[in-house]
Amino acid sequence: MTADHSLRPLPEGTDTEIAIVGGGLSGTLAATLLGRSGYRVTLIDRHPVFPREFRVEKIAGDQIDKLRRIGLLDSLSAAAESFDEIVNVRRGRVLDRTRARHYGIFYDDLVAAMRAELPETVRFVAGRVSAVEAGPERQRVSIIGQSDVKARLLVLATGMGDILRRDVGIERRFVHQRQSLTFGFNVRPAGASAFKHPALTYYGERVSDGIDYLNFFPAGGVTRANLFVFREHTDPWVKALRDRPRETLIETLPGLLNTFGDFEVIDRVSSWLTDITVAENCKRDGVVLIGDAYQTSCPAAGTGVSRLLTDVERLCMVHVPQWMASPGMAAAKIATFYDDPMKQAMDERGLEMANFRRSLTIDTDLRWRARRQVHFSRRRILHEIDKVSPSFAARLRGLKRPQIEAVT
Repeated sequence: MTADHSLRPLPEGTDTEIAIVGGGLSGTLAATLLGRSGYRVTLIDRHPVFPREFRVEKIAGDQIDKLRRIGLLDSLSAAAESFDEIVNVRRGRVLDRTRARHYGIFYDDLVAAMRAELPETVRFVAGRVSAVEAGPERQRVSIIGQSDVKARLLVLATGMGDILRRDVGIERRFVHQRQSLTFGFNVRPAGASAFKHPALTYYGERVSDGIDYLNFFPAGGVTRANLFVFREHTDPWVKALRDRPRETLIETLPGLLNTFGDFEVIDRVSSWLTDITVAENCKRDGVVLIGDAYQTSCPAAGTGVSRLLTDVERLCMVHVPQWMASPGMAAAKIATFYDDPMKQAMDERGLEMANFRRSLTIDTDLRWRARRQVHFSRRRILHEIDKVSPSFAARLRGLKRPQIEAVT
């Protein structure tokens, strides 16, 4: 449905109402929602077709609910591979089974599926942005070899890049440098026609290994592996994993082959080193940051897409309509987005989960050793109860426990 405001003439000195820089997932989703609401939007990205990039590859849980709420779940389900059970294993023994809808999809396919939903009110510009300017009335985006884009509101959805936000005086604060390493690669069965389980999560066996968990799941017509590790990128083990991924994993996770089956790695190992950062001094005239441009997330925590979707939904469904209803785009308007209680709660959850996954994996003090034992024992006990009485196990899972553990 298009709103009547889309028919109003643009303010003098502008050629679009909203300019969004960054055509990855967050920028594309924001452009789609705003365009569907009738705003004239210009989405700018240097890639006409988004390239293969190792980022988000699995959608699940509250992310599915959020995509359904904003009307984009059908687009995801048509492009992704769905699966409804994950077998969770540690030290060669089944912990439990996760029974819920999941979607496996490569990031570029996900972005392409979302870009296909851009409405006619969105103009896509392929080009490299060289500079941005922001003020209380008009925003300007300079694109190499093309005309400037002038807008009432500028949205930066530029991920972890620093250059453009520095143009408008926004810096970033490091919460945790080199928080985690994530690896991605494709595998196929060796000596069998199929793996023992279509989707499996294998948790690290020893604290000294620094492995949180290894995911196997279907995506893009292959079995995809995502490995989440808390090690330094200079660790010799990291080089060994890149050079000999199968052998290194078998040595580090001795129970893996018995529970999943033997495998071959069929392509190169991609990796991603994550710093946890938060934007500072961001309550500025005319410009707002969403997704990783505002705060990064630990991939092991699984909160990145949830945070991104919360940003997009609150910005596009709540704040932009309020901002556009009156002249100007002063910092006081922009501040309401960063002060939004739902956004703040999700941002805080992302930081808490990043700390939790890291400590649960590698901390060796008595408190975390005990907590780790309780965490995995509880899951195994509930799994055994579930075999006998699923309804009783469900009631036990529903008992109140710390929020941070309830989402793992």
